[in-house]
Amino acid sequence: MIKNNIINVTKSSMPPFAEFVKEIETIWDSHWLTNMGEKHIELEEQLKKYMEIDNLILYTNGHLALENILSSLKLSGEVITTPFTFASTTHAIVRCGLKPVFCDIRLDDYTLDEEKIEELITEKTSAILPVHVYGNICRVEKISKIAEKYHLKVIYDAAHAFGVKYRGYGIAQYGDASMFSFHATKVFHTIEGGAVAFKNAKLKQELDDRKNFGIRGPESVQYVGGNAKMNEFQAAMGLCNLRHIAEEIKKRKRIFERYQNHLKHIEGIKLNNMNKSVQSNYAYFPVLFDSYKYSRDQIYEKLLEKNIVSRKYFYPLTSDFECYKGMSGFNSEETPIARHIAECVLTLPLYADMNGSTVDEICEIIVS
Repeated sequence: MIKNNIINVTKSSMPPFAEFVKEIETIWDSHWLTNMGEKHIELEEQLKKYMEIDNLILYTNGHLALENILSSLKLSGEVITTPFTFASTTHAIVRCGLKPVFCDIRLDDYTLDEEKIEELITEKTSAILPVHVYGNICRVEKISKIAEKYHLKVIYDAAHAFGVKYRGYGIAQYGDASMFSFHATKVFHTIEGGAVAFKNAKLKQELDDRKNFGIRGPESVQYVGGNAKMNEFQAAMGLCNLRHIAEEIKKRKRIFERYQNHLKHIEGIKLNNMNKSVQSNYAYFPVLFDSYKYSRDQIYEKLLEKNIVSRKYFYPLTSDFECYKGMSGFNSEETPIARHIAECVLTLPLYADMNGSTVDEICEIIVS
């Protein structure tokens, strides 16, 4: 029985303890804890190979990574994006002095609806910031064509998409840049952490400047930068976890498919639409309770009574946040599909070492 044990919506994967101890042993020898040490450099290089890209910079978290790439691209005015996302996406746009313009989402996979982008473009638009949701991939080819037509930058929030491939290519290869989150709850993590993958190699110097106070030498500070460096312990965790990423995704797939087998034919329950061209990372298991015998909120409470913590993810829409109340353009009525999904979706517990029997019991609670 689950009753006496809390099942959280996610649980951080950890490498074998002895492996992590061995990885950090050289940190004790060198006493080099931060400032782009050997672990940091090694992880950057390994991630470039894994993600099949030429340019990547590590950050202490994904949010600062996103802010820094937005600022480095010298954007202005408006950025077309989605309200169906984590707070970080919208906050980063606003904190960079830009205005988010909210586009509605697709009903099948909850990503930005590329068919509605052009009607939102004005002379003030400088970029499109789509979000790969739950590992579902945006319509990257169509978005690219729109961006080229209107001379816009494309920056993907790929926080959910580490390890995902589209038509055989790593997802980081699309757009002008992609931000990845390596938070502890993600498929791949560095405890806290993040990265930016980017096309234009000339951006590297400014991105480096922005994350390390603009310091280029012992007596040279050439840019007004901040502090967003990944430390050596974070990088060491990343090196360990990267060795196990294939098995991590394989384990998550088993849990994902077990949920599917229980819930896929139940009327009123809609499951995540899987694109056959996408090699998934099985990051989340979202369920839409639409005309089901119980509402999303009722299912949430039924599970919580059994100490099972699911998540209303994403709810509320970022356009409904209290901090933006009364601001122009922040109105969820303008994105009715996103609003509907936000009111009906629930992500169920999913992590690599989750027991199949736990999935069975969660599904039994849902359908009973």
